Amino acid sequence: MDININRRIAISSLFFLSGICFSSWASRIPDIKLALNLSEGELGGLLLGMPIGSFVALPLVSWLVDKIGSRRVVILAGILYPCVLPFIGLAPSFWVLAAILIVFGMCGNLLNISMNAQAIGVQKLYGKTILASFHGLWSLAGFTGGAIGALMIGQELPPLIHFIIVSVICYIIVAFAFRYTLKQESRKTQKGLFSQKPEPWLLRIGLISLCGMVCEGCMFDWSGVYFQKVVQAEEALITAGYIAFMSTMALGRFISDFLTDRLGAVKMLQISSALIFIGLLIAVIFPSLVPAIIGFFLVGFGVSSVIPLAYTIAGSRSSNISAGVAISIVSSVGYFGFLFGPPIIGFIAESFNLRVSFTCVALMGALIGLLAIKVKAYSPQRVGVVE
Repeated sequence: MDININRRIAISSLFFLSGICFSSWASRIPDIKLALNLSEGELGGLLLGMPIGSFVALPLVSWLVDKIGSRRVVILAGILYPCVLPFIGLAPSFWVLAAILIVFGMCGNLLNISMNAQAIGVQKLYGKTILASFHGLWSLAGFTGGAIGALMIGQELPPLIHFIIVSVICYIIVAFAFRYTLKQESRKTQKGLFSQKPEPWLLRIGLISLCGMVCEGCMFDWSGVYFQKVVQAEEALITAGYIAFMSTMALGRFISDFLTDRLGAVKMLQISSALIFIGLLIAVIFPSLVPAIIGFFLVGFGVSSVIPLAYTIAGSRSSNISAGVAISIVSSVGYFGFLFGPPIIGFIAESFNLRVSFTCVALMGALIGLLAIKVKAYSPQRVGVVE
């Protein structure tokens, strides 16, 4: 088998690892909320933990990727991330769980940046846009994790047992993948994330990433609660919205590269923006089971291409910094969406209701289309993201 194919499979498997770890936690949020007797506002505060950890890790992972290379970082992160997962199921209180989620977020972002840097390297070997397909594996893992979560809930297994099973699966993946990770990548600079002034166009791409991550964070952290509180779905169907979102998010990422090469990134981002906006409004205006599932389907398609396009443009366009640092800069801006999005949704829900919160997120989705207008000027001449 061609070595590049092996590399693509290996890096894809690490994206799958990342997705199944995150989705396993996300699928049990309603259960953990009930177990710790948390209000919407308290859950919103708790959800600050993971994005805070992710944001704190950004300068560290940027420095590590440039210093020792993304290969060593991605293997280290692939070991640490699933190791922390079972501790979430052991947390006895709000504050203990918040601390664990901070560590979980740090490990998750170590994996996120390093595996995207590896994926950009593999993409360059292929000479065409393939990054969205890697993110598609992440989303497929999210769908798989949501389905496994529904099965575990149906079998009345506690989160701890669920998370241990997932961790074992992840270590099998790491054992396979490490051999085929890229041992060397081109690094244009040894400067870290904050040792240089970011290029202005990177900040615009970062804002697009921020809006996309707000929408993703809403779906990841609040879809189950929305179906529980607003849709009032039966217990077995509480994860239906999350699964609907993740399934179309995965499918959208597998076809995103094909569509982007034909429509261009501007049109793709604007179509994505419209789908997010319309899908969330459907779920808000018609808060019953079938319309809400349809709405979440549309949101999944809409969100699917936003982050892969942002990372592709950042990792391929930058002329004076490495792909890892460029992605870190975009992530630094984007992670404010994860940092502030989910807890703000909780605070708005406590002051008003979840339908008002989801309407605000719909407006963030619409903003992506407006920000995308000037994306063409910043796009790489190769990699086919915008023509």
